[in-house]
Amino acid sequence: MSLFRGIKYFLLSDKSKQKTLKSILGFHPSNANLYEQAFTHKSIVNEQQENEKVSNERLEFLGDAILGAIVAEFFFQKFPYEDEGFLTKIRSKLVSRSFLNQLSVDIGLDSFLETSANLNRSRSIYGDAFEALIGAIYLDKGYENCKKFVVHKIIKDYIDVEKLLATETNFKSKLIEFTQSKKTSYKFSTSAVQDKEPSYFKCELFVGNKLVTTGEGNSKKRAEQDAAKKFFAENPE
Repeated sequence: MSLFRGIKYFLLSDKSKQKTLKSILGFHPSNANLYEQAFTHKSIVNEQQENEKVSNERLEFLGDAILGAIVAEFFFQKFPYEDEGFLTKIRSKLVSRSFLNQLSVDIGLDSFLETSANLNRSRSIYGDAFEALIGAIYLDKGYENCKKFVVHKIIKDYIDVEKLLATETNFKSKLIEFTQSKKTSYKFSTSAVQDKEPSYFKCELFVGNKLVTTGEGNSKKRAEQDAAKKFFAENPE
């Protein structure tokens, strides 16, 4: 069963929102507005300019940093004899955009997010919402409670660390290693899609001057990662 249970959070009454958050987070939220903000995508703010809602972008920025610190500490304690390179790589996998996007859907956080009905929903908005939630918990309850939520509610219940160790998620880095081993070159040709809101990009991946696949995403980096991921899906080693 998903942690967020498919609940349409933004349709609940204020009292029900409080009860729902307490049952999920394991504590009673002190500042409900922080969580309301965490679950508000910028598209709904842009669409309803007359309201006083604030999007989750600032909380996402903070949550990204806090999550990185919590994950770094978790793996530092879990693997006391591993070197810095190993710890950096495993942390990067867990906080990668593709991993957080899928994790957010797995735990049901996607049902909590309030967005414009006209938004073309890239999964990245759900990973962004997860980071915003971490930022909200940190501001509301402090680092230790935030760490407790991430470790006990997320990592231990939803993340197979051994499987994560065996999974390569930084496909762009993998592409660099692959082309070097084959003594060939690669090139990304990335451009913005003009008729899409919010910003959206498409990327063509060339290996050895041959177009091998295309990717897309709401940033150049994500489009390139998507193209590299598709290349390895079509060309398993």
